This record gives sequence, C-alpha cells and structure tokens, in this order.
Amino acid sequence: MVFEPPQRLVRALGELPESAQDAEWLEQLPGLTEAALSRREVQAQRVQAPGGRSSLVVLVQYADGTPAALKLAPPRARPDRELAALAHWGGFGAVRVLDSRYHEEDGALLLERLHPEVSLRSLPDAKALLEAGGTLRRLWVAPPAGHVWETVAERTRRQSAALRAAPAEARALADTALAMRDELVAAPPEELLLHGNFRQGKVLAGERAPWLTVGPEPVVGERAYDLARLARDRLEDQVATSAGAAGARRRVNRLADALEVDRERLRGWTVFRAVESGHRALAAGRRREAELLLEFAAWL
Repeated sequence: MVFEPPQRLVRALGELPESAQDAEWLEQLPGLTEAALSRREVQAQRVQAPGGRSSLVVLVQYADGTPAALKLAPPRARPDRELAALAHWGGFGAVRVLDSRYHEEDGALLLERLHPEVSLRSLPDAKALLEAGGTLRRLWVAPPAGHVWETVAERTRRQSAALRAAPAEARALADTALAMRDELVAAPPEELLLHGNFRQGKVLAGERAPWLTVGPEPVVGERAYDLARLARDRLEDQVATSAGAAGARRRVNRLADALEVDRERLRGWTVFRAVESGHRALAAGRRREAELLLEFAAWL
C-alpha cells in the first residue's frame, strides 16, 4: 500500500506558518507510516479519505482481526500531548488509546476504531448540541500534577501576538477581542483539562459508547474557553437564518446555561476565538470563511 497524504491534508498544512517544516514531514510520511505499522505489529487496510486537515489516519487491524486506527500528525502538532490527554481521560468521553507508549521516531497514535463517517454533524443541530454538551462534561477533569499541557493564557498569548497585526478591515474587532482576552485571563475561575478544539465534527460514533471525541488540542483552563468553539458550529447555517445577532446571542446564552458556564465569560471567549480564527483565515486567503467568522464575532 502507498501511503500518500490526502490532498486535503496537503492543502491545509500548506496554509500554516510552519508549512516548510510540515512539507518535510509530508515527504517522510510514507516511510514514517510503514515504520509505525511495523513497530505496533498492525496491518494497514486503507487510508481514511478525505481525511482531516491536520493528520493522516490509517485504518488498521491486529493479527486477530481486531480493528484500530493509526494516526500520524506533524511534530509541531505535539502528538505526545494529545496522547497524554487521551490517556488521562482513559476512554471516558474520548477515543481510547490502544498503545500508551509514545514513540518519538514516528509520533503515531494507535487508537480504537470509531466510525469517521458518522459525527454529531449528522444530527439535527439541537440534538447535536445536547450530545456535545454531555461529551464535554466528561472531558472536563482536573489535570494531573506536573502536567505537560500549555494553559489557555499561554496559548492565547501566542495567538494575540499575531492578532495585533490584523489588517485594517479587522482592526477594530481585533482590538476588542484582545481587550476581552486580557480581562478573561486576569482572573481565570478554574484550571481543568480541556479538549481545545471541540466541535460537532470532532465527536464520532463508536461501538462501546454512542459518541466519543477525537482530535484534542489539549489545554488547561476554564470550561468557557472550550465551549466557545462549539458556540459557532454550523456557522453558515447560523448566518443564513433571519435571527442574526439576536440568534447568535441566544445560542451562546443557551450553551452557557446548559453547561453552567458564566454567560459573559463564554461570550468573551467566543468573540476572541472567532476573531482569531477569522484573522488566520484571512491570512490563508480563505476570505469567505473569514467574513463569516468576523460577522459572527461582531454580532456578539
């Protein structure tokens, strides 16, 4: 089998500032995949396609036919930290790790097989949000002492540096988002392990549980930060409705109340994360996506 990276992955990595580093990883990917399969004594069945925007997933099986999934991501994505988070959750609300050892030589993760073609996005939005909330509650646990993950303050400090260079068309919103971020990190109410990039598409159907999350970008901080990404899910549908700004605010408030999160802190993190994502989309040339994100942030 030839382990060529899907074009969706190639395009996505090419948009990032670390594209040169990722290009080198992409060239090595076929060899890394072969080595990872051999090291874990599993056999490849097929590459998951179209796949994600940040990793290669190969559907594999053990010698006895037990299915599994092998995930390979660039080193800058810190797969070791993803492995540590998944191991800490122990399969409770998240995909289960089948090999807890981290092999720096290939950086691959061997995980239980889920159903990648069935995510929460296959459900009506109201039902999907209800299931998403239940999954998030399982993930929000205290991190272990001496944990390896960065904090929300650290992650958003890095993002703020880029946001300060936002173009004129996004300058006012960027300044508002930066001010909100500074106020939020000044007095964080809690320090929990968070998914970091939680949305409906990151929750897949499983065998041992109806829904399990995948693809964390783990970070330690408050629940409102994690919930902020979910608040803008199915953004095109939200923008297309006649509810507009009022509908966006109601959605944020409903999510906050359902998961017992402070409304204003959720609104603040939702604005910051939408503006930061919009700025990155502009920089990558994805203007339509950027316009949607910035319009949504302005509504809040």
